[in-house]
Amino acid sequence: MDAVLLGWVATSYLLSAAIFLVPFGRIADIYGRKRIFTYGIIIFTSTSLLLSITGSAAMLIVFRVMQGIGAAMIFGTGVAMITSAFPVGERGRALGINVATVYLGLSLGPLLGGLLTENFGWRSIFIVNVALGSVIIGLLYLKLKGDWAEAKGEKFDLVGSVIFGLAVAATIYGLSILPNVSGIFVILVGILGVLMFAKWEINTPSPILHMDLFLRNKIFAFSNLAALINYSATFAVAFLLSLYLQYIKGYGPQTAGFILVAMPVVQAILSPAAGRLSDKIEPRIIASIGMALTTVGLVFLVFIKQDTGIIYIIFSLVILGLGFALFSSPNTNAVMSSVGKRSYGIASATIATMRQIGMMLSMGIAMVLFAVYIGRVEITTEYYPAFMTSIKVAFGIFTVLCAGGIFASLARGKTRLME
Repeated sequence: MDAVLLGWVATSYLLSAAIFLVPFGRIADIYGRKRIFTYGIIIFTSTSLLLSITGSAAMLIVFRVMQGIGAAMIFGTGVAMITSAFPVGERGRALGINVATVYLGLSLGPLLGGLLTENFGWRSIFIVNVALGSVIIGLLYLKLKGDWAEAKGEKFDLVGSVIFGLAVAATIYGLSILPNVSGIFVILVGILGVLMFAKWEINTPSPILHMDLFLRNKIFAFSNLAALINYSATFAVAFLLSLYLQYIKGYGPQTAGFILVAMPVVQAILSPAAGRLSDKIEPRIIASIGMALTTVGLVFLVFIKQDTGIIYIIFSLVILGLGFALFSSPNTNAVMSSVGKRSYGIASATIATMRQIGMMLSMGIAMVLFAVYIGRVEITTEYYPAFMTSIKVAFGIFTVLCAGGIFASLARGKTRLME
């Protein structure tokens, strides 16, 4: 496969997952969250099996799209199920454990993926998914009793879902092809689509996403905005530092990976405690402190140089990990606790969509800066000064974004805890 097709192996999955997150969140509220979550695991596992035996590039991408649909069913309902299963006083701790497992997966995924690919070929990654997915399906049927469908009997808005899907697809695809000028045009089309979606949802009797959640629920609106800002300001950090450690510091990929794992490890260790803390202390305060610490970590990275010591880099990553741990669990708790039971699926899917768009926006910023300062060339010794300039500017932009996120986090007001 050429570079463009290889890019689509990742992009097709991200696109389909983002397009279907909110629609499946609504479907789960109507027809049952456990049911949709289970179907998602089955689809994800089945397509993993198909991916492990596919023989063409076209089918590889088709199956990745299908896998993204399964992922949307999983991530659009998982947090909603946890919120449904735990009362207000225990919810933050449960969500914190969930966040910790996500970061543990983020830490282990690249490491295990590299080991599997190097020793058994890329198909082995999907074979492992089949084995794990089969175990999860068995546990779901044996251990998870009952279901949650608080919006049962309400209608599903198909037209709104199509408009939403096209708008999100255009936005994320536009971000993925930056810094091409066409990317900016596609993003503008996506923004126009979002405005059309909002107008349709306001006027339709049974929307997939009640606009009142954004227009009249300040906690929901600003918590989601804070999540979008946080992911936009942090997702590309590991990517940029990975290049810095390999090109500027001369480390191999494995050593660079071990250094970068400092951030997600801190996140995984501290997220449950942060979630538990948000059950006792106002989530807005903890999340805002987390956003502030993330800003501090980014400020440290603005000042890195070619001769910066590794201890300085690791210290910055630990601060970032601490900040993200304090932000993520309490922020998710605030989002889920600000809506009624009938909207848990939508709330879960919305914050997941903010995560997807934020990650793509973060990478888009990095790619634009590379194009401006370095151009479409291989990063060789002569381009190291330009490379250093581009990542310092990127960290500066991320710092400003994150500083703005502090105000978005504080502006949400006191969280209204809803059962």
